[in-house]
Amino acid sequence: MSFVVTGLPLETFQPLFDLDDAALAERGVIRSIVQPGERSPCRVTLEDASPGERILLLNYEHQSAPTPYRSRHAIFVREASPQTCTVRDSLPPVMHSRVMSLRAFSADGVIVDARLAQPDEVAAAIERQFADPRAAYIHAHYAAYGCYAARIDRA
Repeated sequence: MSFVVTGLPLETFQPLFDLDDAALAERGVIRSIVQPGERSPCRVTLEDASPGERILLLNYEHQSAPTPYRSRHAIFVREASPQTCTVRDSLPPVMHSRVMSLRAFSADGVIVDARLAQPDEVAAAIERQFADPRAAYIHAHYAAYGCYAARIDRA
């Protein structure tokens, strides 16, 4: 089964990049510099930010459906994000080395399936979830921290 993994829209975050730290703090956003050894997965580019890059840590509502599954969590966004990542029938770099939690939702935003997948099992788990006709889309989360990673749709 064909699928598409999509990062968050860059234009959502661009207005934050020019704000100073005080203005960001008023919005509950933290700017920092990635240190060697840190893993800071950008939700726009779906790549880990490199040491020395500036990133924003903010709270983001990734599941806005008016159901009990409505959800928001912390995410990283690279200030140098060139564009939103879209990957078809493969996984973006940030999903190759992490255990993922995959939550399949119906069109009206209710969970119909949830799975944990090891890095080498993620694509197969996505295909199994989309085998269920009730699954309209999948939200991938990093299993360790529970943070939203990306949206996955049928291609």
